[in-house]
Amino acid sequence: MSATENPPSNTPEKPLENAVDGSTAGPADQVEARFDSEMNSPARPGPGPRLDKGNNSYSGNALRDDGAAARPAERRPRLLAIANQKGGVGKTTTAINLATALAAVGEKVLVVDLDPQGNASTGLGLSAAARRGTIYDVLIGETKLARAIVGTLVPGLDLLPASVDLAGAELDLIDLDRREYRLRDALRGAAGGYDYVLVDCPPSLGLLTVNALVAVDAVLVPLQCEFFALEGLGQLVRTVERVRDRLNPDLAIQGIVLTMFDRRNNLSDLVAAHVRGYFGEKVY
Repeated sequence: MSATENPPSNTPEKPLENAVDGSTAGPADQVEARFDSEMNSPARPGPGPRLDKGNNSYSGNALRDDGAAARPAERRPRLLAIANQKGGVGKTTTAINLATALAAVGEKVLVVDLDPQGNASTGLGLSAAARRGTIYDVLIGETKLARAIVGTLVPGLDLLPASVDLAGAELDLIDLDRREYRLRDALRGAAGGYDYVLVDCPPSLGLLTVNALVAVDAVLVPLQCEFFALEGLGQLVRTVERVRDRLNPDLAIQGIVLTMFDRRNNLSDLVAAHVRGYFGEKVY
């Protein structure tokens, strides 16, 4: 999973087809196999990863897990997608609270609400009626990103809101040029004033989530501590691998965030143990 294993950054752009059909074997299959065969193995302890601020330029490579990176041409934000195709695991809660915490310590943060449900927008105090320009308008090219961004009640925290129009965005984007790169192109043009950009992804692995994975440096995966949550983790890891191979060679997994952990439930401990057994210090 280390970014040091990424292919060269001059990898040709190729459309991402059948991103989640499960037809290609790889490390993701090892995740699923390990979860199936070792449900009683001990956890590997670790302090957890850090959210390092990226200082690399848009033309350079993303900051690697070991801290190595080319000398920056200009400072740019650290871009993170918060993704899991399973709903109800805490993606939006993680996005809102992490963004607020970062803003509270003086960072300039932008939350991009890419979920048609728009819960991140509502959670940050913007009602549906107050949403004029949205991420949908940005993706289809009807407005510039800077014109759609709104402030929030949290100092230093801005929002690019969602709307119900995102529910049909998959169909609207399918015939557009650079359909997988729409979010990346928009962010690269207008996100330079932020320290962090957090993208709250929808609960699916469709074209919206692919746009997020192409646009960011790394993925933060909220994982509910219950058995069925493990079933989709391998599929998500496989999708990350394919996006990295074909569309975004700098993409890495920032970490796994264990959510809804209940120490009274032995299953929570087992799930945590197995996630740590595979991902080690990448687990929060």
